[in-house]
Amino acid sequence: MTSRIPAPEASAFTRVWVRFIIKVVDEMELVRIWKFFHRSGLNPTLPVRARIQLPKNVWRETLKKLIVIATAVVFCSLTSAAFAQGFDAAFGFGSVTSAQATVNSATNLTFPSLRGGLYPGFTADLLVHHRFGLEGDLFWKASQGLYGGYQPYRPIFWSFNGIWVPHIAKNFSGEVLAGIGAEDLRFYGFVNCNAFFGCTSYASSNHFMGDVGAGLRAYFWHDAFIRPELRLYLVHNNAEFSSGNIVRYGVSIGYSFGGR
Repeated sequence: MTSRIPAPEASAFTRVWVRFIIKVVDEMELVRIWKFFHRSGLNPTLPVRARIQLPKNVWRETLKKLIVIATAVVFCSLTSAAFAQGFDAAFGFGSVTSAQATVNSATNLTFPSLRGGLYPGFTADLLVHHRFGLEGDLFWKASQGLYGGYQPYRPIFWSFNGIWVPHIAKNFSGEVLAGIGAEDLRFYGFVNCNAFFGCTSYASSNHFMGDVGAGLRAYFWHDAFIRPELRLYLVHNNAEFSSGNIVRYGVSIGYSFGGR
């Protein structure tokens, strides 16, 4: 087993993350957001009714941006130590399955099953101490589905996890992870605008979720590996579908930078 060694490129990688954070902050136009908040009645000295007029989708988009910044800051702060232990990245694809469609007998409404379709995506992890670290991933439905037979939509799953990568044999390592994230259901054909993020051609329905998963890395060439994987998403209040328990399965191809 090759030990992980510090990478001399760590400082350059850190500079890349710093520039990324600056870019995100600039794209968010934070000064403009603050002025809008102040003008829109988010001043705590104003009546409560005046402070709750900001649309929910604005809060949602703001939260997404802040999560990106927070994640970038954490990754940047851990870069030096993480590169000393290891950085792994992979691209994969697979599919999802869930409970069968159900019909509400009282309302005669059908709740479809969230299953089938091709889901490509990316994963990356930073191992910071004795094969323990942080992992992030993003998977989405490659093609739009039809909700109810007529409404185009696309599910997107993202999560941040703690990960353990135990060594199993010469060319094999395991993965065990758990964490939190969200399911972003995008329904297309709507013009959705807000005050400072512009307009999109879809409306989003977001649901908090927890996730657990496992995988097996098989190194086939130097530090390149192929990884069959399984993930269970536990989506809170997944009211659009028959169940909030969704299983994603698939395979990824990745590389371990700094050794195994």
